[in-house]
Amino acid sequence: MNKIIMDRPYDYIALKNAVKGLLEEYPFIHVETIGKAVSGKDIIAIKIGRADEYVLYAGAFHGSEHITESLLLKFTEQLCFALKSGSSLSGLDMRRVMMGRGLIIVPCVNPDGVEISLHGPSVSGYMANKVAALCLNNHKKWNANMRGVDINHNFDAGWQTLHELEQKSGIYGPAMTRYGGHKPTSEPETKAITDLCDTYPIRHALAFHSQGEVIYSGFDNISVPRMQKMAEIMSSVSGYALDNPSGLAVGGGFKDWFIKKYRRPAFTVEVGLGENPLPSEDIAKIYSDLCEMLVLCLAM
Repeated sequence: MNKIIMDRPYDYIALKNAVKGLLEEYPFIHVETIGKAVSGKDIIAIKIGRADEYVLYAGAFHGSEHITESLLLKFTEQLCFALKSGSSLSGLDMRRVMMGRGLIIVPCVNPDGVEISLHGPSVSGYMANKVAALCLNNHKKWNANMRGVDINHNFDAGWQTLHELEQKSGIYGPAMTRYGGHKPTSEPETKAITDLCDTYPIRHALAFHSQGEVIYSGFDNISVPRMQKMAEIMSSVSGYALDNPSGLAVGGGFKDWFIKKYRRPAFTVEVGLGENPLPSEDIAKIYSDLCEMLVLCLAM
C-alpha cells in the first residue's frame, strides 16, 4: 500500500494535502466542502460508495481532540485500499460489506480549533489577541472554534438547559471550552454538519471525541430502534464501556441533535485514555481497538 496517512496530528494544510493524496490514489472517492469555519477554512467531507442511506463518521469537534481526525483519516485510507485491492479489513471483505452502502467521513468538524490547539493563538488572524486572552497560556487545551464557542455545546437539543448550566458553572461568554454560544446553531461549523445531515439521508452517525474509552448513546429518553443493540455490539468489539454523560456533557451535542431530529441511532465515542491532547503514539493502539467497530458499523 502506498501509505499516505501517518500516525501524526493533522493541521489544516496537512489535512488538505492528505485528502488530495487520497483522492489521487483512490479516485472513486468523492470529496466536497460542506461548509466553512469562522476563518473561512473548508470543512471537508469524504464520501465513499453510493446508497439510499449513508453512515456518518465525524471527528475533531474539539480542537484538543485532533487525534480523532488522525484516526478517521487512517480508517479512510485502509478502507479505500481494501476496496481497491479486494483485500479484507478486520477479517471482512470490504467490497462485500460496502455493496449498496455508503459512508461519509468528516475528519475535522472544527479546523480552526485544531489549528489553535496545534499552533497557538497566532494562527487566528484578527482574532489572535482575543484567542490568546482566552487561552490562559495553554493553547494545547483549546476546544472551541475561533470565536470561543464549543461546537459540541451549540447544537439545538437541550441547548437552553445546558446554557443555564454553563452560567451556573461561571461560563457566560467565549471560552476555551464549554461555552455553547448565544443561541443554538449560531456557528458555521455546527451549521455545516447539520446541513450535511439534512442533505444526505444518514442511517446512523458516530461522533468521535477523546478521551475515556466509553460510548454514549441515547438522548432525553427518546426511543430509537436498533440503537441499544448497536451500542452493545460496539462495546463488545471495542472493549469500550457503555456509559451515560452527566452535568455539562448532557445536551447541546451532535449526537443529541441527531437523535432528537431524526429518531435514528447516534453515538459519541470517547477514544483513548489520558489527558487531551492525547499523544500521536497512542494512535496505533486506539485504531487497533476501534477498527473492527468501524467496519461493523458500516454493515449494521
